[in-house]
Amino acid sequence: MPGGRLTDADRQHIAAGLADGLGYAEIGRALGRPASTIMREVTRNGGPDDYRAERAQAATQQRARRHKQAQPLAPPIPDGGYGRDPRAVADFTESFTALLIEQGLPRMEARVLACLQITDSGALTAAELVARLRVSPASISNAVAFLEQQGMLRRELVPGERRERYLVDDDIWLRNLVASVQMQNSLAAMTRRGVEILGPDTPAGARFEQSAEFVAIVGAALRQAMEQWRVRLAERSAERELNTGA
Repeated sequence: MPGGRLTDADRQHIAAGLADGLGYAEIGRALGRPASTIMREVTRNGGPDDYRAERAQAATQQRARRHKQAQPLAPPIPDGGYGRDPRAVADFTESFTALLIEQGLPRMEARVLACLQITDSGALTAAELVARLRVSPASISNAVAFLEQQGMLRRELVPGERRERYLVDDDIWLRNLVASVQMQNSLAAMTRRGVEILGPDTPAGARFEQSAEFVAIVGAALRQAMEQWRVRLAERSAERELNTGA
């Protein structure tokens, strides 16, 4: 399925596409996969001139066996007494992580964000993330720095301790949207500058002018979405206060 592991049939399709001279993007569209997935598959299995579906499938199975033998079992995800199916939670976490990666988030950052998102508290310390993801503290530190810069998490001190913990909350996508709006504003300013420098009556200037118009529309839509979400959060807060008072 799209987003899952490549199958033998997928690899046969890739081999056939390469033989027909198709590019990674064309092959990816036919399989519902990003071009980067096809490129990685081909690169690590002989390259475009020496890719063989059967050999790639066998190599993948061998890598999976080695990985399974080398890796200890992951610690179970705390359930919190809700009676969830651990296997279903683990499968969902893997699928959610894969989606974040396909949307452009680096792999480690996607794993950290997904790990925080499926945690009921929405908060974990660096040590807890290291234990759950089985990676180095440096990997967690770098991922957290990136996500914080993107407005996708925040950090605070653990109450009564000197350790930090990292949190996601209801405002995660709003903060990310704020960062996106800031980038759109910078891009809009630069494209308008491009029109001034290149001249609106030149082909290059006209191209920048069209880009500036599009960026302005996108920025306005993002700002409208932010305002709608703020209104919705205020409504929810009022509802909770009303229910609590009742």
